[in-house]
Amino acid sequence: MSESKLKCGVAGVGYLGQHHARIYNELENVELAGIFETNPERAAEISEKFGCPVFASIKELGEVCDAVSIVVPTDKHHEVALPLLECGCHLLIEKPICQSLEEAADILEKAKAANLLVQVGHIEHFNPVMSFLEEAVSAPKFITADRLAPFQPRGTEVGVTLDLMIHDIGIVLQLVKSPVKLVQSVGVSALSPTEDIANARIEFENGCVANLNTSRVSSKKLREIRVFQPSGYLSLDFMNQAGHVVKIDGGEMKTSEVPIEKGEPLKLELASFVESVNERKQPKVGGELGKTALELAITITKQIRERAAM
Repeated sequence: MSESKLKCGVAGVGYLGQHHARIYNELENVELAGIFETNPERAAEISEKFGCPVFASIKELGEVCDAVSIVVPTDKHHEVALPLLECGCHLLIEKPICQSLEEAADILEKAKAANLLVQVGHIEHFNPVMSFLEEAVSAPKFITADRLAPFQPRGTEVGVTLDLMIHDIGIVLQLVKSPVKLVQSVGVSALSPTEDIANARIEFENGCVANLNTSRVSSKKLREIRVFQPSGYLSLDFMNQAGHVVKIDGGEMKTSEVPIEKGEPLKLELASFVESVNERKQPKVGGELGKTALELAITITKQIRERAAM
C-alpha cells in the first residue's frame, strides 16, 4: 500500500458498518486499515471479504488508523470515540452523534483540543437531492417532511426521533438557518419500549414553520420533503433522488422535473470525509451541527415522553 493513502478503519461492521468498510476499500486514495467488531463471526466474514485485519480492541484499531468510522449503537458512541481520539484519529460518527448532549460536548471538546476533525453521519446531507435543495431554497416559509420505514429491531436502542427524524431535523436546520423559537411534539410507541411514531412542529425565529412526520412501523418506505417559498414550491424524494418544482408564471402553475445526477450518498459522504481529513478543512456536517440536531431531537423526545406520562 502506498504511504500517501489515508488509513481508515471501521468500528462496528453490522448492517451499516459493512458498507463503510466496502467504500473505504473502494476509494482510490484510502487504505482500509482494519476493523473492530464484537461479534467474532461477523468480524471474520468482513475481514475475509475485504482482506483487512481485525483488531482485538478499539485502541489497537486507533493505533494503525488516521481516521475511523464509528458505526456502533448510539449508546456506545462516546466510549468508542474517546480512545480513538487519544490515538489521534479523525472521526466520522454515525448519527446521532451521541445519546446525550454531555457526551457530545465531551467528544467535541477533546477533538478540538487534539486538533482532530469530527464529522457526523447525517447521510442525507450528501444525497444529490440535498445539493439541489441547498441551491434552490432561499426563503423557506413552510416545510413538511415525511420519513416512513418498516419496523426492524436495529436502532431501537433509541426512539424514532433519534433514529430517523434526526435526518430531517438536520436537513431543516441547514435549509432554514434560523434559531428555533417553538417546538410542539407528539408520539406513541407501538412495537418497541420507546416512541415508534413521532410528529414535530418546529417554528423558527424567521417565521418559517417545519412539520416533521416519522414512523418506523410503516408498511412502506418513504423519504420526502416539500418546501414552500415565495418563488415556488419544491417536492423532492430523497429515496428515489427525484422531484419537481412548481412555479407561478403568468397566473399559471408550471411544473418542471428536477435534474438530479444520482449517486450513492454514503460513498459521497465518506469521500467528503476523506477530503476533509486530507485537506484539514471543516467537514460539511461537523460536530456542532450534529450537536445542534441532537439537542432539538432530545427536546422533541422529552416532549413526547412527558405527554405519554400524563
